Amino acid sequence: MSLFATLLQPVLFALDPETAHSLSIVALKAGIVPPCPGVDDPRLKVSIAGIDFPNPVGLAAGYDKNAEVPDAMLARGFGFAEIGTVTPRPQSGNPKPRIFRLASQHGVINRLGFNNEGHAAALARLNERQARQGIVGVNIGANKDSADFTADYVTGLETFYEAADYFTANISSPNTPGLRNLQAGDALAALLGRLLEKREQLASRSGVRRPVFLKIAPDLDNTQMDEISGAIRDAALDGLIVSNTTVSRAGLGAGSHTGETGGLSGRPLFERSTIVLARMRERLPGLPIIGVGGVEDAATAVAKLEAGANAVQLYTAMIFAGPGIAARINRELVEVLDRSGLSAIGELTGRKKREWAQKKLPGEA
Repeated sequence: MSLFATLLQPVLFALDPETAHSLSIVALKAGIVPPCPGVDDPRLKVSIAGIDFPNPVGLAAGYDKNAEVPDAMLARGFGFAEIGTVTPRPQSGNPKPRIFRLASQHGVINRLGFNNEGHAAALARLNERQARQGIVGVNIGANKDSADFTADYVTGLETFYEAADYFTANISSPNTPGLRNLQAGDALAALLGRLLEKREQLASRSGVRRPVFLKIAPDLDNTQMDEISGAIRDAALDGLIVSNTTVSRAGLGAGSHTGETGGLSGRPLFERSTIVLARMRERLPGLPIIGVGGVEDAATAVAKLEAGANAVQLYTAMIFAGPGIAARINRELVEVLDRSGLSAIGELTGRKKREWAQKKLPGEA
């Protein structure tokens, strides 16, 4: 067992999840957590939407909501780090308790509700790291009491345009009422139209064209996937992130906290999110896709890639395996490349997309 699993996890798991999360951020800021040597192998490099990533394992949004430790995470082997979700105004989120560990299933249910310190606080921290190396994306969202959700996304793009390497529009959190309605055809077309029009204005002004990705839910049927893929093709979006947490409990089984409301992440999300990823890959064959949901080792990372992902992100697995997980997965991916004789990790992308796309979603008739 790892040092984290033997010594640190029992201490953190004795605390409520939100307190443990806050302590981990404090420890990283203070330099208490030792860095993990990255894996410098050119075969791990991937190019997505004009950005060259040193490796395909990224930190998903949700861990570093307020841009406090992106460089600390990059120093622990992640090829890129995504901060947020961040909203224009600070908001406290939903009442506590709102995070629940499913320890035996290696999953988490959360109903945080975009709790964050707002644009100004995150921007100030990102501006302090302008000279630092590494790829940092900004995951933008809307305040729950906003009269115009789409305007909040446009504001986020404008606010962070100089500080972000890429943007993710998070329209798929289940914890902000009405937010997932933006995934519907006409609403999504309107959102992408306004967002990408603003991006072109900012690109023209600055001379730099920042990629914009869209993060979607795993709770979509085929008709909804058709609508989303059609809107994406019409808008010429830069990429897709599949997926956010799920409200489904199909196949989860009984256990402590499994009945809590909110979004389910981690190992129980893996199959559902990977099937949706493959189905979206079939609909959008040339679009960059980042796979999220249940990535915890090289096997799950490879499965995401083979289903159609160009890169992957994780967060929940770090709760169970510690901050060295990205470096470990990258070392394992190098071993996969050595065994397979492949010259680049990108050669795995899409090799089994049809096989995954044809699987039934948990609970699907």
